[in-house]
Amino acid sequence: MSELVKMTPELLRELQLKQLDTLVYFKEFCDRNNLRFYLIGGCLIGALRNGGFVPWDDDIDVLMPRADYEKLHRLWREQNADGRFRLLKTDDEMFTGNIFITITDTNYTMVKANQTNVDIPHGLVLDVFPLDVCPDSRFARKMQYIWTMLYSLFLAQIVPENHGGILGFGSKILLGIFRGKKIRNKIWRCAERHMTKYRLDENKCVTELCAGPHWMKVEYPKHIYSGVDYVTFEGLKMPCMSGYDEYLTMVFGDYMKLPPKEKQIPHHDIAYLDLNSPCIEYDSKRK
Repeated sequence: MSELVKMTPELLRELQLKQLDTLVYFKEFCDRNNLRFYLIGGCLIGALRNGGFVPWDDDIDVLMPRADYEKLHRLWREQNADGRFRLLKTDDEMFTGNIFITITDTNYTMVKANQTNVDIPHGLVLDVFPLDVCPDSRFARKMQYIWTMLYSLFLAQIVPENHGGILGFGSKILLGIFRGKKIRNKIWRCAERHMTKYRLDENKCVTELCAGPHWMKVEYPKHIYSGVDYVTFEGLKMPCMSGYDEYLTMVFGDYMKLPPKEKQIPHHDIAYLDLNSPCIEYDSKRK
């Protein structure tokens, strides 16, 4: 699997349409359990600009308030919701390589290039990110950055991509010092408690701590997420934040304008893709 999958427009569209099944199942689960989520990023832009997927988009991202995000994991397990669609989250029982929840459709096989050696069901995924509260204090916000970086480092257990210099060197040193599974788990759980301890009613902004180093620094006024609106995505009615225009403008500027041609490409490197076989066949072949 040294060569990446070449995503033709036809193959990409087939992938997109199959990913919709996961979104439908996820929404049904959230509706049954009164959990709030929002369509975000490229999917939200696509809904407004294209009525569905952006033509070159290769995944679906959603965002949940932290309280609902935590309930999702607990309720999914309590209700034995795993079947064709599985919830994957790094914990004492599983390592995914991600710092957020994914919902995986095991009817198909898709292996991302950065997960070829991770022992998980490699299906089509829906990424679920938590929405967290920013502290108003600048010092507390800087400490939140630090706790989040520690959380990300010891949960994913890899040096962050595209981060050299002091950050990259320091990450390698820390992973070298703290090698054991138990101590790494203890560190990321401690960091998670510290970075998520702030209350919405006591602070003005929210942020996406688990979406990567860039996004964790973006602070959104909390009124953007005070209510729910709906958009049409591939013929489906999907929720988004009531302040979606302000959110998209903050992040993307004139989001209704097409980006340059050179940026109209899929954003993930895919090492293996089979839209006709369940992912258990890939796992069995590896073994």
